[in-house]
Amino acid sequence: MSITKNDHSLLVWALLRIGLGLIFLWAFLDKLFGLGFATCRDKAGEIHTLCSSSWLDGGSPTTGFLGKAVKGPFADFYHNLAGNALVDWAFMAGLLVVGIGLTLGIWIRAAAAIAIIMLALMWSALLWPANNPVLDDHIIYIVALFGIFGTADQARWSLQGWWQAMALAKKFPFLR
Repeated sequence: MSITKNDHSLLVWALLRIGLGLIFLWAFLDKLFGLGFATCRDKAGEIHTLCSSSWLDGGSPTTGFLGKAVKGPFADFYHNLAGNALVDWAFMAGLLVVGIGLTLGIWIRAAAAIAIIMLALMWSALLWPANNPVLDDHIIYIVALFGIFGTADQARWSLQGWWQAMALAKKFPFLR
């Protein structure tokens, strides 16, 4: 079987989708269990797996970023959200839904839309980017997610066919 230009681009979109999905899924797992990457690493760089910062041990997955890393014109707004239980649950649910959806290729459009919103909020929390007046990795991920959203019907390496046959996906079209 020869790969046409169109097939090649769909494979690239699949790799982007899966890669971004794994980024979100890993962030969820790290914040949930404190695996020592963004969560449970001290200032010296030493890893303390399953530390008190993990969500399972009572830590807040939003306190570190929203409490310390935000800057710019919306800093006060985001500082006030740090550690809020509703914000923690929404953030973790978003990471999980996006991570599973993009990685497995199910509910792709919903996952991409949620990811776009989350990344736009993260970008606005870090205004202005350090290395460019507007662009940073959040914006580039958003552009990629718009492409994933637009090619969702043609997704490769996904469970989309199986998912779309499920009663839940049939009942709620936005989950397709």
